[in-house]
Formats: sequence, C-alpha cells, structure tokens
Amino acid sequence: MTAADLVVVANRLPVDRIVGPDGTDEWRTSPGGLVAALEPTMRAAHGAWVGWPGQADVEIEPFTFDGIDLVPVSLSADEVAEYYEGFSNDTIWPLYHDVIAPPQFHREWWDAYVAVNRRFAEAAASVVAENGTVWVHDYQLQLVPQLVRELRPDVTIGYFHHIPFPAHGLYAQLPWRDQVLRGLLGADVIGFQRAQDATYFLTAVRRRLRHDVKGAAIAVPSGPGETRTAIAKAFPISIDTSPYLELAARPEVRARAAEIRASLGNPAHILLGVDRLDYTKGIRHRIKAYGELLDEGRLRVEDATLIQVASPSRERVDAYVHLRDEIELSVGRINGDNDTFGHTAIRYLHQGYPREEMVALYLAADVMLVTALRDGMNLVAKEYVATRVDNRGVLVLSEFTGAADELRQAVRVNPHDIEGLKDAIMEAVQMTPREQARRMRALRKRVIENDVDAWSSSFLGALAAAREGKRA
Repeated sequence: MTAADLVVVANRLPVDRIVGPDGTDEWRTSPGGLVAALEPTMRAAHGAWVGWPGQADVEIEPFTFDGIDLVPVSLSADEVAEYYEGFSNDTIWPLYHDVIAPPQFHREWWDAYVAVNRRFAEAAASVVAENGTVWVHDYQLQLVPQLVRELRPDVTIGYFHHIPFPAHGLYAQLPWRDQVLRGLLGADVIGFQRAQDATYFLTAVRRRLRHDVKGAAIAVPSGPGETRTAIAKAFPISIDTSPYLELAARPEVRARAAEIRASLGNPAHILLGVDRLDYTKGIRHRIKAYGELLDEGRLRVEDATLIQVASPSRERVDAYVHLRDEIELSVGRINGDNDTFGHTAIRYLHQGYPREEMVALYLAADVMLVTALRDGMNLVAKEYVATRVDNRGVLVLSEFTGAADELRQAVRVNPHDIEGLKDAIMEAVQMTPREQARRMRALRKRVIENDVDAWSSSFLGALAAAREGKRA
C-alpha cells in the first residue's frame, strides 16, 4: 500500500464486514453521508481511510476497496467496552449533550481512550504521504490530532466534531479537560456544526489553557517562544441529496408511500419521528405531547397517527435499556387508551429500514417531528426536506439542533416546553397547503444548495489554505 495524500481517520471504516458461508470476508459500503461525501475526493487524491472494522479481537491487514485504501485498527473486547462504550459513549456523549444523562468518569476508561487514540494516530502517521493531509472525525478520536502532529509534523491536520461541544461550565466537569483540548489543538483546522459550538470551544481554550484567541484564530505554542495558528469555526454538515431526489421520483416508492397511508386507515394527518433510540432525541417529549393532544381531544385517533421509528442503539448501555423500557411503556399506554379496531394512535417500530423505505415514509408523512433535546446537526430533518419534491409537508424542528440554524422556515420548538410542543404540532397539522409550499420551497433550496459536497469542499478548502499558510 503506497502513501496517501489524504487520510481520513474515523472510528469506523466506511465498509461493513460480512463473513461468507465459506469463512471468507465480504465487504459492503456502509450507508452514511460522510462516506458518500468523501469517496470521490479520496479516489482523486489516492486516499486512505483508517478505522475500526466493527468487530472486536479481529486482526485484518490493510486492503483496497472500491478505489480507496482501508487501514483497519483492531480493538480488543475490553477496549470496545472501555474506550467505545465507556469513555466515548458513557462519558463524552452525555457530557457533550448538556448532561441530559449523567456522565460517568472512570480512570480506566480514560486510559483505554488514550491507548486507542494513539493506535489510530500511529496508523494514520504510517500511511500519510510526506506533506499530506490527515482529516480526523468525531468525539471518539479527540486526542488523535496532537498525537499525529507529534509523529508527523510535516502534515496538515483537520478535525471535524460531529456532535455538540458543551458550554464551559459543563465541559469543566471533565477530569481530563485540558488533555482533550490539547489533543484537538493538534489540528490546523477544527470544525464544528454550529457557530455556538465553536464559541464554546474557543472559550474553553482561552479559560483553561490561556492561549491567545482572536476571532477564530488560536495561537498554539509550538516550541520555545514560537506559536502556530489553529482555526476553529463552524462548517455545518449536510446530506447527499441526489439519492433522495431520485428515490422520491420513483413510481414504486410513491406507490409504497400510498400503501403506508392505506395500511394506517388513510388518516388525515400522519406524523413521523425517525431517530436512533437515544435519550438526546426527545422521543419521550414528543410522545408525551402527542398523547396529551389525544387526551384533550385536539387530535382524534381516527384523524391522526404518529409513526415512530426508533432504530436500536447502544443496547448494552444501561441508560439506553431504561429509555427503551420507558418509551415502550408510554406507547402501550397511549395506544391502549386511544386505539380503535381500525386506527392506531402510535405505530412504534424499533428497527432500522433501508433508504427506499425511509423515503416512502417521508413521502407518506404530513408532519416530520424532530424534537431533539440536543443534536449536533440532525440529518433526518434535511432528508425529509430533500425528499419532499411536492413541496408539501411540515417540519417541526427543535431549536437545539444544528439544523435549526439553517432551516429557519421550519416550525421551531423548545421540546422541553410540552405545551409549546403541542401548539406547534397543531400549527403543523392545520397549516394550509399554500403556506406549506412557501416554507418547503425555501427549506429545499437551502438543503439542495448546501449539500454534503459543499460541506466537504468548504472544509478541505480551509485545510488547503492552512497548508499554504504553513509554506508561506
């Protein structure tokens, strides 16, 4: 495997491993916008992708798949438990999502996080070409930028943070707060979903490390009496709109949307929620608001149905087990109180679906409910908008999502305000077709013009400018 000019470092490889009946490995491209966004650039730049193959205690040699060199990083079962399920998802995830659930701080989890981050950094440093570029992704790998810089000071390093970054009062709870900041400051360009996240990060750097910060520029010590400049700013991510536009135009997908409506008794209003089963997504608040609307008679089960798709997530983490139990108990109660033989109040689906089925659901839904309590972006909101080629439908969007900064024609809500959420749902179901079309045209224009290609081009352009600045 030859050295790569562009190396992407992410927790997971962009492929899924399937062991065939004869014991041989088969690989399939993983779904996801990041893979779709970077594939063309990586092929053109002779790129490599460093990541975990998704299974513990598996050693896999580097290989090439669909024109991209893949560099697997192995994790033991203990490391999956401590680095991934532990520090990444039971420490960083809840802390960075406004402590909606209490984060757990364990020194052995931190030690595993450091060790695994070092392994990822060493893999990236070993395959990047001289004066090449390393682009690190997300909260599982916050130490990698500085570790790569120590190994390969010649390369240009970017980091993109896909989840929120917390306010300083919350971030300061992290026992290893300074180490994480120094890890991130190993990058030349540090990207966030929202301007607010970048501001929180710059505040932490200024208050914790006492670095000089001017606007988005940070003076990072690089030697005795020397500094280099790191840039921290917002680069809001988006989706690859092409497959959604193409699927929404297919007659068989549109027929499936009509079939979904018919299977629910052709109610006047179908409301839709699509989320990972995660406590940050506001699923409980959404179900509570909808149930109260039924109890109060503002909605009737004969006229309205809520479809809630809650795909399985982190099922070995206690907080997620309790969340599932709580949601399913609420759904059962609301359905028991309101269902008739011909109509169901909530159709709850604890499973994932292929993209074709999701587009059919988007087309079938009159109202999309995105009520996250905290979300880096929320790409489901953008998927719904892209799919609505008929310029119909209403997006109800939490103001605590990154998408709310861009999708200003949505009906915005504070999901903690149950009365306000109920009023927003009623505003959505009662909105006239003319008003729906006015709002949806503006939303679709924003999503289509600012797609995932525009996002990746913007970030890579900032990295190119950083590279030129180092040469000057």
